[in-house]
Amino acid sequence: MQQLTVPLTADLRHALDDLADATGRRPEDLALDAVRERLEAERSAVRGVAERLAGAHAELLRRLGE
Repeated sequence: MQQLTVPLTADLRHALDDLADATGRRPEDLALDAVRERLEAERSAVRGVAERLAGAHAELLRRLGE
């Protein structure tokens, strides 16, 4: 696994540490879960926009593919 350094403000780091302590998890694991969740949400949003655009321009895309 590759490492990534993420600069956090003191407030964010404190909140992350508090949540880790409250849940019995490591701050790194919480941050990794947050990144995974955000990537999936963004992926889903982009997929939705692409599908709407493809549907709206289906005829043009079909003609371009000929």
